Amino acid sequence: GVDLVESGGDSVQSGGSLRISCAVFGDARWSACMGWFRRAPGKEREGVASIDSDSTARYVDAVKGRFTISRDNTKNILYLQMHSLKPEDTAIYYCAATSSRACPISVNWFGYWGQGTQVTVSS
Repeated sequence: GVDLVESGGDSVQSGGSLRISCAVFGDARWSACMGWFRRAPGKEREGVASIDSDSTARYVDAVKGRFTISRDNTKNILYLQMHSLKPEDTAIYYCAATSSRACPISVNWFGYWGQGTQVTVSS
C-alpha cells in the first residue's frame, strides 16, 4: 500500500492562488491513479480532479480552468495548483490513490487517503 501526506493548505483572499501537495510513501504501484477531493463544512466529500499514470487529468466542472492537477513521479508528489480561488473552495482537501489504471473522479474508486489539508478562502 501507500501512505499519503498532504501539505500546503493555507488561508488566502478571494481571487488568490495556492498550491497544495501530497507526498506518496510506499509502493508506487498503488498510486497509478491519484485524485484530489474536498469536504466543505457541512457537506459530503466531493471530487475535484484525478490524474492517471500517463498524466491524463480530469476535472469537475466547478474547478475547470482554475485548478491544475499534476504529478512528479520522480519525487512521488502529487500537486494541485489553484487559481482564482473563491470562498466556496473553502474545504479540507484530501489526496487519494488507487492501483487502478482507470481513473474516474469518484470517492468510492480510491482506497488510500491522506489526512487532509485545510484551504480557507476569504471574501
